Amino acid sequence: MTDLYEFQRAMRNMRKAAMQRGVIALLDVGSSKIACLVLKFDNPNGTEDEGSLAGHASVRVIGAATTRSRGVRFGEIDAMAETERAIRTAVQAAQKMANTRVDHVIACFAGAEPRSYGLAGEIEVQGDQVTEVDVSRVLASCDIPPLGAGREVLHAQPVNFALDHRSGLADPRGHAGQRLAVDMHLLTVSDTAIQNLIYCIRRCDLELAGIASSAYVSGVSSLVEDEQELGAACIDMGGGATGVSIFMKKHMIYADAVRLGGEHVTRDIAAGLRVPMSVAERIKTFHGGVVATGMDDREMIELGGDSGDWEKDRRQVSRAELIGIMRPRVEEILEDVRAILDAAGFEHLPSKQIVLTGGASQIPGLDGLAARILGQNVRLGRPMRVQGLPQAATGAGFSSVVGLSLFAAHPQDEWWDFEMPPETLGGRSLRRAIRWFRDNW
Repeated sequence: MTDLYEFQRAMRNMRKAAMQRGVIALLDVGSSKIACLVLKFDNPNGTEDEGSLAGHASVRVIGAATTRSRGVRFGEIDAMAETERAIRTAVQAAQKMANTRVDHVIACFAGAEPRSYGLAGEIEVQGDQVTEVDVSRVLASCDIPPLGAGREVLHAQPVNFALDHRSGLADPRGHAGQRLAVDMHLLTVSDTAIQNLIYCIRRCDLELAGIASSAYVSGVSSLVEDEQELGAACIDMGGGATGVSIFMKKHMIYADAVRLGGEHVTRDIAAGLRVPMSVAERIKTFHGGVVATGMDDREMIELGGDSGDWEKDRRQVSRAELIGIMRPRVEEILEDVRAILDAAGFEHLPSKQIVLTGGASQIPGLDGLAARILGQNVRLGRPMRVQGLPQAATGAGFSSVVGLSLFAAHPQDEWWDFEMPPETLGGRSLRRAIRWFRDNW
């Protein structure tokens, strides 16, 4: 616990130093693609000495690049050398476009078996007004549940403060009161996934200045302000994993992941039609869908190929047959997402909006099928615009890396942003205090 806390604090200091220099890179390590953006802070001094909630620096994208991902499965690094080559390729191309060298990166990844915990703490305020020391003490007063072997804390964010009889405070610093309470959201992931990512980035001669969950940053970039305030779920459908994040009061209060994504749909097409993966991906992109109509029996798709066998390369299938292969896998993914939302108590939120994003969300008819299976209002989400973002990087497949730019420019307070009393780190007895967010609102 102490090592993790110190590591997160070190990354936070690196991030501040990189922002002071004015340039930092963002890296989305996905199963289907590696995306890299180079951010320039036009007002780097705006983030200094203003508190971590006040990220007022104006940012713009000066470099962007993507490359095919190799060595990543289910959102986790599987082959270290291949992933290293892919990261180097993306970062070097983004640096060339930006015409500058980047030493620090903020990375995000999917998968890694995320688990959410709700924590609560309460203290007496030492003075007349709440200070940063009081916020540190109330965060340290939260009882840490047994996380289990091989787990690390990725995010530890205060989502709600209560001062005396007033609840729903986003930032209590400067408020007058006597008793301060907090509700926290703790997200843990597999420690091997984090260690592999850190090691791989260091092999690329880069320093990790921050790390985030893809589900979290996708929600930050794809949900509009009202959805984040009233309660909404972001479904980030990537290549190897589908991330689920639930937001309320502009904070993430739950996250989980399904180890299925768009690549599995492509594999089903390759197996069902007996074509290579590259051909299956092309067919899915240009002709795919999940809702069949009367015309699809007559619409024929040329499979193509370069095997040298003329008869085999000239095969045709109907679009209805293609949809029959794709729909069962998409339904399986959405059923798993529905089970996660039910377990999280999503139906208790005031607004039950669901936003689909990620590259695999672009399958035609997916929003209608998702609305029937999930039973809620569903819309397709695209990332918010960031100044200088190339047109090619404005699609749903770039929600994670665009969300990282908002994560870097406007960071939310986390546990390690405060000076914790040293006796609370690792010295407390670990007691079960798991409180789900629906009990805290």
